[in-house]
Amino acid sequence: MANWLQMRFLTIGLIAFLLSGASVAEDVKGSPEARALIERQLDAFAHDDGPAAYAIAAPAIKSIFADPNVFLSMVRQQYTPVYRHRSVEFGPVEADTDSMAQVVTFVDENNQVWKALYKLARQPDGSWLISGCSLVKSDDKST
Repeated sequence: MANWLQMRFLTIGLIAFLLSGASVAEDVKGSPEARALIERQLDAFAHDDGPAAYAIAAPAIKSIFADPNVFLSMVRQQYTPVYRHRSVEFGPVEADTDSMAQVVTFVDENNQVWKALYKLARQPDGSWLISGCSLVKSDDKST
C-alpha cells in the first residue's frame, strides 16, 4: 500500500512539474550541467562502476547508502529503467541558484516508457551533485 501511495504522490508531482512550464528558468531541453552530470552517472551504471556513480551523488544520498556497492545494488533493484535502458531523452529543466530539476524520459529494455525527475543540488564548492531521482511509469508509447 505504501508503494502505491508513494508512486501516486510521485506521479502527481511529476505531472505538476511537467505542466508548470511558466517557471522553467533554463532552455526547454535542459541544462548542459544537469545533462552532463546525469549522463556521467548513466555511463557509470552502464559499466557497473559503483564508485563513479556514487561519486556523483549528493551528501544526503551518501548518508542513506553507506558505500558505492549498496548504492549500486539499490539502483539495480529499484531503478532498473535508469540502470539498464534502451534509450534516454532529456526534457525540460527548472533551475534556480542552488537547485535544478531535470526531466528525463527512459525507454526500458521492454519498450516501456518511464519519466524521471532528477534533482540536483549545488554544493558549497559550486559543483553540482545529484540529490534525488523520482521515477514513474508513463502511459507514453515508445517509437
